[in-house]
Amino acid sequence: MKSSKADIHAKFHKIPRIRFCEERRLTSYSGLVIFQALFHSMKLRLKFRRCFQHLAGGKIFGHASIVLLLVIHVILGFRRLRGLDYYSDDPLVARVCGVRRLPDVATVSRTLTSFDDESVENLGMLAEDMVIERLKKMALKKLTIDFDGSVQSTGGHAEGTAVGFNKNKKGARSYYPLFATVAQTSQFYGMHHRPGNVHDSNGAIDFIARTLYRLANELPGVQLESRIDSAFYDKSIFYVLDGLGSKFTSSLPFERFPKFKTIIEARRRWSHIDGDLSYFESEWKPDNWKHRYRVLVIRKNSKRQVKGPLQLDLFTPNDHGYEYKAIATNMTGPAEEILLFHNGRGSQEKLFGEAKQHAALDVIPTRRRVGNQIFTLAGMLAHNLGREIQMATRPADRGDLKKRPAKWEFESLGTIRQHLLHNAGTLARPQGELTLTMNENDTAREELTRYLDGLMKKAA
Repeated sequence: MKSSKADIHAKFHKIPRIRFCEERRLTSYSGLVIFQALFHSMKLRLKFRRCFQHLAGGKIFGHASIVLLLVIHVILGFRRLRGLDYYSDDPLVARVCGVRRLPDVATVSRTLTSFDDESVENLGMLAEDMVIERLKKMALKKLTIDFDGSVQSTGGHAEGTAVGFNKNKKGARSYYPLFATVAQTSQFYGMHHRPGNVHDSNGAIDFIARTLYRLANELPGVQLESRIDSAFYDKSIFYVLDGLGSKFTSSLPFERFPKFKTIIEARRRWSHIDGDLSYFESEWKPDNWKHRYRVLVIRKNSKRQVKGPLQLDLFTPNDHGYEYKAIATNMTGPAEEILLFHNGRGSQEKLFGEAKQHAALDVIPTRRRVGNQIFTLAGMLAHNLGREIQMATRPADRGDLKKRPAKWEFESLGTIRQHLLHNAGTLARPQGELTLTMNENDTAREELTRYLDGLMKKAA
C-alpha cells in the first residue's frame, strides 16, 4: 500500500507530560509471559522449593522465591542486584514469581547470605536434572561434553576469591569455576566451584568422573564423548575418561614435553589433509605413563609474518610458515574427523562469552561464597532456560555433524530479551478474565503466539 509524504511526516514539537501510574497495572516485560508458561510446564517453582526445604522457614519471602526471582532478574537482563529497584512494582514479574509484591534489594541480599552448601548442591543437582530431562527427549546416539574453566573477577574481597591468572583483569581477585557443557544443546550441565588461584585441572578428576558416571547411568546406550584442553592433559584424567567408556580428545602441551618437540623436528614425511593442513601419527607417550594413546600432530600453513631473527623456540615447535598442534585421543577414524571434532571445542568459548554477556555469569554480587555460588547457578539456569524455551517450541535444525555443533540455531538470551521480553503491556480483568494487552505488532504477535502454542501443547 502506497502512502503519501503527508501521510508519513508530521511536525511534533510538544514534549508530553510524564505521569507515573500508581495502579500497578502496567508492565514493561510483557514477553515474560512465555517464560511463565515454560516455568509452569516444568513445575519450576515446586522444584526450587524442594531444593531448599531443609532450610529454616519463617521468612516472608522463601528461599525458592528468591532464587526464582534471581533467574528472572538475569533473564530480564539485569546484572547487579540493585537493578531490582527498576522493576519492583512490575505486576507481571510478581505474578511469574508467585508473589503479590517483590522483595527489596536488602531482602534478596540477606537471603543470599543464608544459603548453605547443601542448598548449592541441591540447586546444582536440579540444573543437571533439567538438562538430563531434555537429553532424554532427544534420543541421542552421541553426547558430547566439554570441560573447561572460566574466570569470574571482582574488585572486592568476596569470600573464597584469590588472585590468580586473569588475562583481562590482572591482579583482581576471582573465582575460577570448572564447567561441564553439553555441545548438542549448548547448555551448562554442571559446575565445580574453585578460587581463582588454582590450576585448570584442580578438582577436575572427581568432577569429570561424577559427571560422566551420572550421564552414563541416566542415558544408557548413548556414546559419551569429551573434549578437554592441554591443561587437563593428565594420565589420571585420561584413565577416568577411558574407564567410563567416553571417547575423548585432548590438546597436548608441547612445553611440558621437550622430548616430543624433537620428534616433531625430526619428522620428514607428513600426510596431507587439505591444502593447508598435514599430519602424522605418533606412538609417543610420557615416560611414566603405562597406557599409550593415539597422538595426532597437525601442521598448518601459516601466512603470518615472523619478525626478527628466525629460530626455534626453546619449547614450542615453531617453524617459519607453519603452526603446530597435537591431539591425544582414544578415538579411531580419519585424522580429519578427529581434528574437526576437537576444534568443535570453540563452541564452548562462544557459550561462555554469551552467558557472561547475557546471563551475568561473570558477576560476583555478594561477599559470601555460598551466595555467589547460588547467583552463578541462577545465571546458568537462566541461560539454560533460554535454550530450553527454543528447543521446546521448534524442531532441531541439524543432525550430528563432525564438529558436534548444537542441534538448534539458537537465538541468544539477549536477542529474545530485545525482541520479545521488553514489550510494554497492561494487565487487566475485563469481564473477569485476566488479560495482558500489548501494542499491535505482527512480528511480536507471531513470535509470542508460536512460543505460547508450543509450550501449551507441551504442558497438555
